[in-house]
Parts: sequence; structure tokens; C-alpha cells
Amino acid sequence: MELTVRALQESDWETLQEWWTKWNWPEMNKDLLPLNGTGGLIVCKGNIPIVSGFLYLTNSKVAWMEWIISNQDYRESDRKEALEMLILGLEDVALSVDKNIILSVGRNTGLIDMHKKLGYTVDERSSYEISKKLI
Repeated sequence: MELTVRALQESDWETLQEWWTKWNWPEMNKDLLPLNGTGGLIVCKGNIPIVSGFLYLTNSKVAWMEWIISNQDYRESDRKEALEMLILGLEDVALSVDKNIILSVGRNTGLIDMHKKLGYTVDERSSYEISKKLI
């Protein structure tokens, strides 16, 4: 069966919530995500969702790729291929809306290695995610 990539749909929300829970990530609120939780892509094999991520679009030439998460229970050999398909799909979306650069943050070595494979610059120096909840 072939891998496919598609836009996130409202019906994917429960799946994403399950993944965040299994990976011990904080549960996300839709209003913190692009297009209220549908501003991203998901890669599937048949009816099995494998990996998903979001793309924040800005009023500049920069897009922000974030919240890449996978189905922890999916153990097939094409898992890396699915991740590559997701990142390249998000790149295509960014290019289609005239973005020149994609930024992202990550600490997972598999994700970092995939970014390197795809030509991303990965700063080897430590940095920190800095955030503040305003409301």
C-alpha cells in the first residue's frame, strides 16, 4: 500500500490528541495551531495515520514548521519515508504561498537527521525554546 499526504481535517483532531498524550506532550488547544488545528498535513498508509505536522504562515517570507508528531504504534519500515514526505509536503505548501524560508525547532534525533538529509541547516549549538503564556 502506498503512502499518501493530505491536508489535516477536523476529523483528525482526536488522532492528534491521542498521539500527544502517548508522547507525553501537553495537549494542544486548536486556537494555538494554524487554521484552528487544520493548518498542516498528515501522511497515511491506507487508513493508518503515520505522521503529522503544522505550518504557521507569516506576513513575511518565512513559514514556521512545528508540532511534528507521529503515531508511536506504527512500526513499519516506511516510517522515515513518511516523515520525509511530510516535511517535503510542508515545503511545497510554503512555496505555494510564496515563502522563502522555513524555520523549525526540534530535539528528536530522527527528526534532526531527516532535516539534515533534506538540506536544512542545523545549528549544533544548544538553544532554548522560549515562550510565555499571555492569557
